[in-house]
Amino acid sequence: RMQAAAEGATSKGYDGEQLRLLDADECILVNEKDEVVGSASKKFCHLMANIDRDEALHRAFSVFLFTPQGELVLQKRSDDKILFPGRWTNTVCSHPLSVPDELDNPACPKATGVRRAAVRKLEHELGIPQGQVPADDLHFMTRIVYKAAVGEDDTWGEHEVDYILVGTGDATTKELNLNEVSEVRMLGRQELAGLIEEEERGEVMLSPWFKLIAQRWLPMWWDAVLEGKLLEKRDTEAIHML
Repeated sequence: RMQAAAEGATSKGYDGEQLRLLDADECILVNEKDEVVGSASKKFCHLMANIDRDEALHRAFSVFLFTPQGELVLQKRSDDKILFPGRWTNTVCSHPLSVPDELDNPACPKATGVRRAAVRKLEHELGIPQGQVPADDLHFMTRIVYKAAVGEDDTWGEHEVDYILVGTGDATTKELNLNEVSEVRMLGRQELAGLIEEEERGEVMLSPWFKLIAQRWLPMWWDAVLEGKLLEKRDTEAIHML
């Protein structure tokens, strides 16, 4: 049955590069204590058939990068994306890979491997050169566990232990990877509530993880960034079940 699901998932005319990454990227499987239990392809980890069997919980990260002026860098996920296409979301959302530089085993209080993965993806998706926003400038705040299906294509979904990384840096880029990101915008602190209201009116689509974080933690972190007190808000021991 798993074979049939995988074959069906590749027969719907999905983007070729996104399909390649589903097979090429090896994600880190964990339990709900964020203990490493193995690895599996990105495809395996995002098929709802595997998620529904509780076989696909894996590590992920969500970067919230602020400009020096205190604006949040948002991206709109490309329509080529298989997972949650066309959604506005935080700066970068992806996965550390099961490779030595990104595999924190056991889970590391500094999230060293996860932060390295974040720097890699800032370049891959947004064209921000590695080193322009150093890993040390991305602060590990907390972890959340959430599960969500892609509403318009229920073959796919998410079940992740998501590391939240927050920092301030230079987000200038020469070129977006349009296979990953269709647009970028800078959001002011006073605009956050309006963005959530737009989503609730059906005027924009937000990724499920961004909406969860934006409603519960983001206002607190954003205010702390503006006040220079971000590190006081870290909660790295916790794993919040949503």
